[in-house]
Amino acid sequence: MSAPQHWVEAVLPHVLAPDAIVLIDGRSGSGKSTLAQQVVEHAARQGVSVQLIHMEDIYPGWDGLDEAIRILAADIIGPLAAGRAARWPTYDWHRDAPGPQQTAQPGRPVLIEGVGALSADSAPQASWRVWLEAPADLRRRRALARDGELYHPHWGRWAQAEDAFIDRHRPAERADIIIEVGEKR
Repeated sequence: MSAPQHWVEAVLPHVLAPDAIVLIDGRSGSGKSTLAQQVVEHAARQGVSVQLIHMEDIYPGWDGLDEAIRILAADIIGPLAAGRAARWPTYDWHRDAPGPQQTAQPGRPVLIEGVGALSADSAPQASWRVWLEAPADLRRRRALARDGELYHPHWGRWAQAEDAFIDRHRPAERADIIIEVGEKR
């Protein structure tokens, strides 16, 4: 799967500044990771090294969306926006246990992708905000094709966490751009 070039071109200019903090959010299976990876690759071709942070590395398990949102705002975006290094815990999904600490340095652009990136606390500190909107059936097919058996038993539970996040934080309303995702992109 790849993101259309015009999506990459819509986001790319916003990650080229040294102090950029760009957020890409959307429900599971909407294409966030794919778009983020392609933006990072295009930036590298222009000589810009973007720090890519995946929310799925932060969630402390299937019920950890709220905690990851807190970590993102307090431990990652807050320090980076203030010109300080960010340090945060990760989660090891294979061991179902905390993983190693990660760091990000100020002075390099940062792109953060994943469900919960565009929260009420994170959005105001970001320089650019993207929301991906996709139909539920397409998202489910993509997510289950990507993560298969690991994700299947948790789909409903995770969808409820996404619903609660969207109701509470209204991420699409905080976005600078909304990208409509469909079968033919």
